[in-house]
Amino acid sequence: MVLLVISLFFMLFFGFPFMITLLGSLIVYIYMNIPNFNMNVIVQQVVTGLTPPSLVAVPMFILAANIITAGQAAKKLIRMVKAYLGHIPGGLAITTNAACTMFGAVSGSTQATVAAIGGTMRPMLLEAGYSSPFTLALIINSSDIAFLIPPSIGFIVYGVVTGTSVGKLFLAGVGPGLLIFFMFSVYCVYYSKKHGIASIAKADNKERKEAVKGGILVMGFPIIIIGGIYGGFFSPTEAAAVSVLYALILEGLIYRTIRFGDMIDHFMQTGVITGVVFVLVGAGNAFSWLLSFLRIPQTYLPYLFGEDPSQLYVIFIVVVAYFIACMFVDPIVAIYVLSPIFAPYVLATGVDPILLGVLVVLQCAVGSATPPFGCDIFTAQLIFRRPYMEIIRNTPPFIAILMLATVLLVMFPQIALFLPNTAML
Repeated sequence: MVLLVISLFFMLFFGFPFMITLLGSLIVYIYMNIPNFNMNVIVQQVVTGLTPPSLVAVPMFILAANIITAGQAAKKLIRMVKAYLGHIPGGLAITTNAACTMFGAVSGSTQATVAAIGGTMRPMLLEAGYSSPFTLALIINSSDIAFLIPPSIGFIVYGVVTGTSVGKLFLAGVGPGLLIFFMFSVYCVYYSKKHGIASIAKADNKERKEAVKGGILVMGFPIIIIGGIYGGFFSPTEAAAVSVLYALILEGLIYRTIRFGDMIDHFMQTGVITGVVFVLVGAGNAFSWLLSFLRIPQTYLPYLFGEDPSQLYVIFIVVVAYFIACMFVDPIVAIYVLSPIFAPYVLATGVDPILLGVLVVLQCAVGSATPPFGCDIFTAQLIFRRPYMEIIRNTPPFIAILMLATVLLVMFPQIALFLPNTAML
């Protein structure tokens, strides 16, 4: 066990790609401790991790996100939100927060949201007087709401790993996502007043009508996905394919921002991103299998949880574990490795599996924007070409808000459970 941990942190410290870190540390441990082990088993476990049918939805949602990110959907969405919110105190910051939340309901990807919304809103925020560290922290943390708002790739992966209904998880993410949007917006108002940042001019009725006319069709994505699933028209996997068709119609025929020849590039980009995601999924599954094979959960978790742990204590342990893990590794890997370990213990205490899924995915979102190695920090560094310390300087208030949202979810689970419980009546 010690060798496994040391090799993991050694490779991580020296900057190895995380798929190499996982598989490399796994192979080193096996060669050092189980010399006669059949390595074909590891290959089988990697492939097994990619076989669940629900994973087909992942490349479809990635393709839809690529199409709309390359088109005009993000700009039209921002214009619509700005027309109604831009004039209030902290209006541009709230517009950024709202646009990230709404775009998350279109793309399901934090990275796509950082690129699409951040690239447009950051110059506006800087011109209005917001500091560069604040704008960067606002963008990466608001974009993490996309991990909760359906279609969330995090919920898809968690549902595959634990056998939890992806459709219910999608619906359960709406309440927490809106809660975090509201809490971030309150902080934006406070920050703007504290630093004396003036609001922009109020849009007139004509401007608002034009903005709605241009942007309202973008909101067809969540309506199609959620309405289609709960109307019984198609499954979550089929909803992903429908979202691609809608993206093609919206950007190709209505907005006319992409051509048929552009699709080759979008297919290639989707293939590259999907390849990275699926290698992480396969590596995570193999690593999780090794932990189970070595009986590490059975050996250590009883000491961690005790004989008769309370729900609150078990939830606390799980929340801390995922939060810390996602500060260092990709959220998908954290879900694949930790969920099979923790889920049986947590569910045995009577915690609702849907609530557990929301808490897990929320911690993955928080950790991905938290130093030292939160993946969204490096996404922002790549997109905006800003120093690492500048990006993380103003993240603590947002992380504190996300921690408060976690506490509220534990205290009032109906924030997450009301919609899925109502829809299943």
